[in-house]
Amino acid sequence: MARAKLDAIALLKEDHRKVEGLFRSFEKARKAERKALLAKHICMELTIHALIEEEIFYPACKEAVKEDLLQEAYVEHDGAKILIAEIEAGSPVDEFYDAKVKVLSEQIEHHVHEEEMRSEGLFTQARAAGLDMDSLGEQLRQRKAELMSQFEEVGIPIPETRSFTGQKLRRGAPIPAAQAAE
Repeated sequence: MARAKLDAIALLKEDHRKVEGLFRSFEKARKAERKALLAKHICMELTIHALIEEEIFYPACKEAVKEDLLQEAYVEHDGAKILIAEIEAGSPVDEFYDAKVKVLSEQIEHHVHEEEMRSEGLFTQARAAGLDMDSLGEQLRQRKAELMSQFEEVGIPIPETRSFTGQKLRRGAPIPAAQAAE
């Protein structure tokens, strides 16, 4: 049986539910190999989702939603991209790895809430503006398929931020184990 095509918002919400499930699976995982596999899947799904929103959905919403919501969405994506890069470069045996995945999960939960809020959310405003959600859904679906194929072949690219300016950061000394436990 052929699956009905989803409009843009339904497709993006489906992505949200998928990633939420992956985060729940990560929280339950105990073996490092399983955690690594789930984290890689989470990072790929979020990278693709961010790209299709930033390339297609957000530009279509530019005149249709409150500017501050759209700006916050870009900044939230960029914050997530930094954690995605950290997770991708790390391993489940690394200190802070699980914490990075947990914080990413919390950031994504907040971001999803901002997009899906009933009366004030980005999705509600976009739909109320009369955007062609079917056409946007088809564009998102096509681009998502292209990216999925590309990433499966060559891996997840280094994240590209759209709102961050690339400030140089310095890594401080690690927190001593005794101090971290306090």
